[in-house]
Amino acid sequence: QVQLVESGGGLVTAGGALRVSCVCSGGRIFSSYIMGWSRQAPGKEREFVGAVSWSGVSPNYADSVKGRFTISRDNAKKMVYLQMNSLKPEDTAVYYCGATSSKDSAYSVRSFDFWGQGTQVIVSS
Repeated sequence: QVQLVESGGGLVTAGGALRVSCVCSGGRIFSSYIMGWSRQAPGKEREFVGAVSWSGVSPNYADSVKGRFTISRDNAKKMVYLQMNSLKPEDTAVYYCGATSSKDSAYSVRSFDFWGQGTQVIVSS
């Protein structure tokens, strides 16, 4: 069973930057998983943010974050990161780290088999 633990959330002012991290344990070899992020704002459905393949090359992103957010991974440390720049109040949400062993690319929340407990990000205006 895969365990995912997020960290690094917090309060930031609009226009600022924040990096959230996720450490993976258990399961298969880390590099066999596609890793990704989703978020859920109060009163809204969970939203796909982006995903990265085992190589870390060419992550894919939701249109709402493209050009502002960057996903990266360190397979040796079993870590995945979400660097968030030019933050907006509408980015306020709980951010979740996800993993899937599927060989297909991940483009939605349903693509993932495992999720962490989430970390809160609040962007003040």
